[in-house]
Amino acid sequence: MTSKTRHERMFQTFATLADTLVAEYDVVELLQTLVDSCQELLDVSGAGILIADSSGQLELIASTSEEARLVEVIQLSAEAGPCVECFVTSKVVSVADLSVPRPGWAEFRRAATDSGFAAVDAIPMRLRDTTIGTLNLFRTVSGAAAESDLAAARAFADVATIGILHERVVSDTRSLAEQLRSALDSRVVIEQAKGVVSFTARVPVDQAFLLIRTYARTRGLRLGDVAARIVRRDLRIGAPGT
Repeated sequence: MTSKTRHERMFQTFATLADTLVAEYDVVELLQTLVDSCQELLDVSGAGILIADSSGQLELIASTSEEARLVEVIQLSAEAGPCVECFVTSKVVSVADLSVPRPGWAEFRRAATDSGFAAVDAIPMRLRDTTIGTLNLFRTVSGAAAESDLAAARAFADVATIGILHERVVSDTRSLAEQLRSALDSRVVIEQAKGVVSFTARVPVDQAFLLIRTYARTRGLRLGDVAARIVRRDLRIGAPGT
């Protein structure tokens, strides 16, 4: 990708994220666009987003691959790792070399290195004193991330956070909790739908998700609604050409 094309794609991404400032947007689709854009435009091999529910517990809501998803899930299970620390401290947590042991991070490190990741940067999704989750960037090569990449990732995360914490929602705490709960519930259904499509279409889980998302996008439907129809067996999505 040329420098000009990269800049153009970044502007397009900011425009897409800014669309969340209008009514009726899909939180899950917004955050999936965010992680996909990070993987496409930045020097990262995988990305994930953790969002806190109404009780403050982190849950996975978007990831670029099954490898990134597994690392995030294991980190949440262990309740320890850079992304958890990032949320607790509301500060960027960067680990340039995952081969170096960190106290309490054994399970996370094992999962990350087994998945081929060698470095990670966790960025808080924060607006002033409110932190709603973290954007996590994984790399397969050790070393510090480029400052330009971190700056772009922070900007992406800030715009998405502002979209979620829109003035209409900030003024009503209950609405914010319901919005995030709905997004987290949708993610559970999406995971179920991925399994259904993977089995019925005989494709890998990552490709199954791409099929579901493409179906929703091309028809202007919410990702969660399409997933729910698949799980109920009201909709069947096959592999291309079938």
